[in-house]
Amino acid sequence: MLTHPQIWRALDMLADRNGLSPSGLAKLAGLDPTTFNKSKRGGANGKLRWPSTESLAKVLAATGANLDEFVALASGNGNARAHGRAVPLIGLAQAGQAGYFDDAGFPAGGGWDEITVPDLADAHAYALEITGESMLPVYRDGDRVLVSPSGSLRRGDRVVARTRKGEVMAKQLGRYTAHQIELKSFNPAHPDRHFLVSDIAFVHRIIWVSQ
Repeated sequence: MLTHPQIWRALDMLADRNGLSPSGLAKLAGLDPTTFNKSKRGGANGKLRWPSTESLAKVLAATGANLDEFVALASGNGNARAHGRAVPLIGLAQAGQAGYFDDAGFPAGGGWDEITVPDLADAHAYALEITGESMLPVYRDGDRVLVSPSGSLRRGDRVVARTRKGEVMAKQLGRYTAHQIELKSFNPAHPDRHFLVSDIAFVHRIIWVSQ
C-alpha cells in the first residue's frame, strides 16, 4: 500500500524529471496551479490531504507517464536523478532523413548525439529534440522527448510517427484501426492527420519530456 508521503514524493519527482515545479506540473495538467502546493498536502488540524484520482490521471496524461511509472517513483524505484543511461538523440527535423532508423524502426547509423535520461527497460529508446512552435502548447522549441519503440500504444498517447515517405511528426494518437490511423495535432493551428496504416513505418510512444 502506498503511503501519503510516497504519493506526494512521486508527484514531486514527476515534476522534477519534467523540469517543472509542482505548480508547473499542475498547470501542465490543466489544474489549478496551487493543486500540488505543500500547503495543500495537510490541514491545520493535521489531517492528511490526498491528491484526487482525477488530478493524478490528468498528470499522467499530460506527462506521458503511465501508472506503473508513477508507482515506481512512489516506491523509490524510479528516481531519474539516481538512475539513468545514455540514449541516442537527434533533432525531430533530422529524423525524417534516410539513415537514422533501421527497417525495424530502431535508431541506426552514426549521426546521433547522446543524452542521459531516466533508466528504462527499452534497449532501443531514443530522444528527439523539438524545433519550432508547431507543437505548442505541449512541446516547445528545445524540448527533448524520450521515445520508446517497444511501449504499448493506446488512444490518447503522445507518439512519434514516421511515414514510409520519411515524414516524422509528434502527435497525439487518435483512432487506430487495422486499416487507418488518426494523429491529432497539439497545436490547434495545425490540422489533424489521417493515414492508411500501410503508409506508416512506425508509431512509437513518447514516455518522458525534458522541458
